[in-house]
Amino acid sequence: MKSRFALRPPLVDVVIALAFVAMTVAEGLFSPLVTDPTRHLLVAGTAMAALAWRRLYPVPVAVVVVTGNIVINPQGEFTLLLSLVLVCFTVGYEAKPPMHYAGLALVTVPFILVSIQERLEPSDLAAACVFFVGPWLVGNVLRSRVASADEAVARAARLEREAELEAATARAEERTRIARELHDIVSHSISVVTIQTQAVRRRLGPDNAREAADLAAVEATAREALAEMRRLFGVLRDEGGNSPGLAPQPGLSELERLVRNVNGGDLRARLEVEGEPVPLSPGVDLAAYRIAQEGLTNAVRHSGASEAVVRLRYSPRRLEIEVSDNGRGLNGRAASTSGGHGLVGIRERVALYNGTVSLEPGATGGTRLAASLPLAEEAVGR
Repeated sequence: MKSRFALRPPLVDVVIALAFVAMTVAEGLFSPLVTDPTRHLLVAGTAMAALAWRRLYPVPVAVVVVTGNIVINPQGEFTLLLSLVLVCFTVGYEAKPPMHYAGLALVTVPFILVSIQERLEPSDLAAACVFFVGPWLVGNVLRSRVASADEAVARAARLEREAELEAATARAEERTRIARELHDIVSHSISVVTIQTQAVRRRLGPDNAREAADLAAVEATAREALAEMRRLFGVLRDEGGNSPGLAPQPGLSELERLVRNVNGGDLRARLEVEGEPVPLSPGVDLAAYRIAQEGLTNAVRHSGASEAVVRLRYSPRRLEIEVSDNGRGLNGRAASTSGGHGLVGIRERVALYNGTVSLEPGATGGTRLAASLPLAEEAVGR
């Protein structure tokens, strides 16, 4: 079925071929130069009808049309000669190297040989260049440009696919990292619950047997939960093959030390805190620290800034983290958070707690990274 449709010429080529056939029929019926109308219509009409397949089979169609010209139009007086212009363009555009050279030779060599027999004139060579070589060159150049455009489109599509794959990989890596860190937080919390429950149970006397049994059940459940978490997150082992640790992850209590460590060389960094600090859940505490850490990292590595400011704004319902610098900014690009892998991680962390994040030019230049994390019940919902 596919091969049958491949033999069907485009409609526009059929219309063009019919127009040439119509002109040939008119010549055969009304031109006094046609001595044998039947032969003219048979040979020339067949050659003109073949033009419908010129794009599918450019060189064979060129052979048919040139043969028709040699047989009934050696003087170059009929529509057959005009069709060679179209044939040359098609050969230059459709035929692949080196066949497009063969197609051009099929047209020009017989024309020059006939001209030699009829006493070659310089105008004959000029005509060959203008009517045959010229259209062939136009078709050849156009084919090259179309091929270059197609290649550029394919390259852009490939780069877009690679960028999407890279972004998806980065998201997966960041989600794995976030899950590993949350595993550490939850595992540490469960361990603390287990130890405290055990301590309370051991302080109970004989009169509190039922309470001790209940606490023992809580302790056993906590241990089972911790074991299940270790099995569940076994895929989150680090590259060295070590299991996730139970040490607490860093939080905002470590932020001042981070700023001091960054503050050096050509960059001066400082921390500003607005509002009264409020207790944060371990997950939000870690997310806020990582956001500030990524903002400072970008300021050090990519912005060329001499000054960076980290601002924490506490309110009863939200925590806002802002990192601004006086570096080179976004270089006129649209503000987004679709940059490096670190920003992918920020977006994933903020989405985990139903927060918002933006990366935009600063008010006085540079770059401003701002994130807002809801506290308490607002953070639950994803």
